[in-house]
Amino acid sequence: MGRAQMSDIAQLAGVSASTVSRALRNPEAVSDALRAKVNAAIEQTGYVPNRMAGGLAASRTRTVGVIVPSLINTFFAATVEAMADRLEPHGYQLMVGTSGYSPEREEALATSFLSWLPSAMVLTGTHHARGTLKRLVGLDIPIVEMWELGDNALDTTIGFSHRDVGREAAQHLFERGRRRIAFAGAAIDEDRRAWQRREGFLDAVRATQHQSPISHVIPQRASVEAGAVVFRELLEMHPEIDGAFFSNDALMLGAMFECQRRGITVPQQIAMIGFGDLDYGAWSSPRLSTIRPPRREIGLAVADHLLKRFNDSSAGGEVIDLGFQLVPRESS
Repeated sequence: MGRAQMSDIAQLAGVSASTVSRALRNPEAVSDALRAKVNAAIEQTGYVPNRMAGGLAASRTRTVGVIVPSLINTFFAATVEAMADRLEPHGYQLMVGTSGYSPEREEALATSFLSWLPSAMVLTGTHHARGTLKRLVGLDIPIVEMWELGDNALDTTIGFSHRDVGREAAQHLFERGRRRIAFAGAAIDEDRRAWQRREGFLDAVRATQHQSPISHVIPQRASVEAGAVVFRELLEMHPEIDGAFFSNDALMLGAMFECQRRGITVPQQIAMIGFGDLDYGAWSSPRLSTIRPPRREIGLAVADHLLKRFNDSSAGGEVIDLGFQLVPRESS
C-alpha cells in the first residue's frame, strides 16, 4: 500500500481535490459538515499533507524524524546525540520530538514529521497508537523502532529485551543470598519498557520461589522523590523484604535516602539494584548496583542501519539485539 494522495481523500469525501486542499489550508473557509467528511477520509487513509512546495514536493529531504519519550532522561539524550554524530557527516539532520510517553502525542509528531518528507522515521518502542501505525505502514522509507525488541515490528527494531533485564536483576539478588525480594516502580502504565522489566522480574521470582512475588508501583513519574515514596510504602506493606529491584536508578537513589533516614543499612539489611547506570550511581555511597543499557550504542546502530538502507534500497528490515550489562556495586 503506497502513500495516500489528496485525490484519494477527495474521492472518499465526495468532493474535489481543490476543496480538500482548501479544507486543509484554511479550515474555517469550509462548512463544518464538509470539514468532517474530509477529516474522516484522512483518518481512514492515514493521509499526511505534503508541506514541501514546488519542485521539492516529489523528493525526500535529508532529514530523519526521531521521536523519544523525553530528553530530560539521559538515556534518550545519549541515543539521539550518538545518532546525530553518525548521520550529520553524511549530510543528514535530525528532526527530534518528545512524546512524553503519550501515544497520542507521538501520533501528532509522526504526522507532522511525515509532512516534511523525511528520509526515515525512528520511534521509541514498539507500541503505537492506531493512527501512527496507519500512517507508517506501507511507506517507502525505513522505519526503525528502538530501545525495545518485540513481535510485529513495523520494519526494523534495535534494542534489547527489558524482560530479560528484570530476570537478570532478580537472579542477581538471589545470587547475593536474598530471598524476599520486591519490585518498586513508578508510572509503568505509561512506560511500557519499565512494565516489561517488572514482568521479567516477577517471572523470575515465580520460577525460583514458587510463590507470589512482591511488587509496588506508584502513579507518579520516576524521580528521586518518587523513589523515597514508593520505597516507604513498600516497607510499610512488606517490612520483611531483604532485596529490591527499582525500575530505574533515580527511584533507587530516593530509596537509599529513605534508608538513611530510617537507619536501614544497604546492602546489609536490604540489597538494591536499579536500571540505567546514571552518572551519579558510581559516586554515591554506597555505590549503586545497576543494569546498564546500551544508550549510545543504540543511536550508533540506528544510524548505521539507516545509512545502509539509504545506500542500498534492497536492504530490508532487521532485528538487532544489543543486549545489556549487569554492573554490580556496593548497594547489592
